[in-house]
Amino acid sequence: MDEQISQQNQGAPAPAPITPNKASAPAGLTALQKDLIISASVGLLCALLILPIAQNLKMKPGLALSLLVVLPVLAAVGMRAAYSLAKKIKIFYQLAKFVLVGSLNTFVDWGILNLLMFLASISAGSLYAVFKGISFLIATTNSYFWNKFWTFKKISAAGIATSQPPQENAKEWLQFFIVSLVGFSLNVGMATFLVNVLGPQFGLSAKLWANVGAFGGTVLGMSWNFLGYKLVVFKS
Repeated sequence: MDEQISQQNQGAPAPAPITPNKASAPAGLTALQKDLIISASVGLLCALLILPIAQNLKMKPGLALSLLVVLPVLAAVGMRAAYSLAKKIKIFYQLAKFVLVGSLNTFVDWGILNLLMFLASISAGSLYAVFKGISFLIATTNSYFWNKFWTFKKISAAGIATSQPPQENAKEWLQFFIVSLVGFSLNVGMATFLVNVLGPQFGLSAKLWANVGAFGGTVLGMSWNFLGYKLVVFKS
């Protein structure tokens, strides 16, 4: 009897191997989740760069340190809101990325400017223009990589990041340099005009007015750069 049962079992098909449930396997991050993490990281970098500015402007240390928590949260929340609004206006999401990257570049610019002013104890004159030029050039280099690989990142129809031949990268960099050079002239020119020609207004201190000048240059430079990057450098 046992032998008969054994023979029957030999003829039966082998049981199917147990495989893990695919639904239970951890999935990778979505594009939105990655963008939210990047946005929070940019917010943290901005908060860190504010510290030398806070030192020059005599900001309360507690307030400056609180930004290390507040800015990452605001950046992520703002990007999530932009994602929802982009369902109606597609360009809004890209514009939100540009504004966030622009904010980082602004604080790179201002942070380095204030650090140089703090180290040299100079907040006006010809050296101010030199300091502003140095800070802007560093911010522009930072801008290229963030805008190329995040804001205006080129994605194929299959959802894969596209690559370019070396000659195209060289052409793109040249275009970026020309657009940024004009933006550099507008940024530094506006800041220098406000600080050295117009001078402090409304009873503001020289250091505070120097940052007002930097803000004016930033607004003009960013407006020009978005149009140039979108329509010329990183056009799809």
